[in-house]
Amino acid sequence: MQNEKQNWRTKFSAYIALFLPGIFLLGLNIGTGSVTSMAKAGADYGMSLLWTILASCLTTYFMINLYGRYTLVTGETALQAFKKHIHPAVGIFFIIALTVGVCGSVMGVMGIVADICFEWSKTVVEGGISPIYFALLFISLVYFIFWNGKTQFFERALAVIVAIMSASFLLNFFIMMPPPMDIIKGLIPTVPETISGEESPLLIIASLIGTTVFSGLFIIRTTLVKEAGWTIADLKKQRNDALFSVTLMFLISGSIMAAAAGTLFVEGIQLSRASQMIELLQPLAGSFATSIFAVGIVSAGVSSQFPNILMLPWLICDYNESERDMSLPKYRLIVFIISLLGLVVPVFNAQPVFVMIMSQALNAIILPLTVLGIFYLVNRKDLMGTYKADIKSNVILTFILIFAIFTSFTGIKGVIELIN
Repeated sequence: MQNEKQNWRTKFSAYIALFLPGIFLLGLNIGTGSVTSMAKAGADYGMSLLWTILASCLTTYFMINLYGRYTLVTGETALQAFKKHIHPAVGIFFIIALTVGVCGSVMGVMGIVADICFEWSKTVVEGGISPIYFALLFISLVYFIFWNGKTQFFERALAVIVAIMSASFLLNFFIMMPPPMDIIKGLIPTVPETISGEESPLLIIASLIGTTVFSGLFIIRTTLVKEAGWTIADLKKQRNDALFSVTLMFLISGSIMAAAAGTLFVEGIQLSRASQMIELLQPLAGSFATSIFAVGIVSAGVSSQFPNILMLPWLICDYNESERDMSLPKYRLIVFIISLLGLVVPVFNAQPVFVMIMSQALNAIILPLTVLGIFYLVNRKDLMGTYKADIKSNVILTFILIFAIFTSFTGIKGVIELIN
């Protein structure tokens, strides 16, 4: 009996391990920036922009597979390939650009999480608990797990947090879901009319795409695939893992949009910041649904902090082709400094949503270069052999590139308008 239990646990652990790279990507992708964008889209335009999430997830699935397949065939990660086959400066550019974006994300994510917890705490304590205490709590928690664990431990801890996040938002969907017909209609591509005094739906679309089709996701994917020891024989395994990750991305993102569409949109209430969800949902959906939504947002923030604080040291190790030993003092110091950025918003009372938008704008600039980079690599027969990109893949990549450039211009224009 004991042996049977042990065998079951071993098999279950091995099964979960198959999806850990995908879970890590999900934690990186679904953060408070995604929650804010999805909730705002749902509050302002109902489910009419659900098709944008579907298109973004399909694009992400294609790009994850393409970057992953390159590593399966060559054994090289994206940064190593940029360094060797294009120019070392390209690899360094991605390290700098992604690090700047991640620093902005760390500030914005922890600011939103602290703000959400502050608003939620008002339902328990009169006047609420100061956001800085929540920021310190979650920063310390994430850094403690980082200090005491190795990569596998990070992934498993992240899997638990992602599971809590997924359960929270999916449960919220069933509590506050809009009419099923609205969901179905939302899958038909349409651009709604601009609401007076609100951002253009095109800017909202750019924001939704920017939070889902993230360059760092594809580059880190190659590192995870190589570390997992996968080869071209594991092509099916890689596809299944990517499909698992992207399917959950769509379900969670759609659930967040639906929660706002089924409550705020119905009441004609627009959303300007994530913490408003707590204030506005309380009378509309009740304490239980509001608390579940708060748990989901906090889980999303914490789950995205893991990949965010690890991004720079992982990229450095990747570029230098060195062992990814996060117990080294230099990496612990880097992670500590990046973690402290989470205090910027609550300490200086900055606007977390503004910080997140600026961070996403930078990601939008990187995206076309990320597409161009893999476009060049997968079309080199000396690298890919029989797995060189075919006509179908190149046509899809061309459309993604055009759309990435459009998204970049739209996002940058929106940020300029926001600043002015």
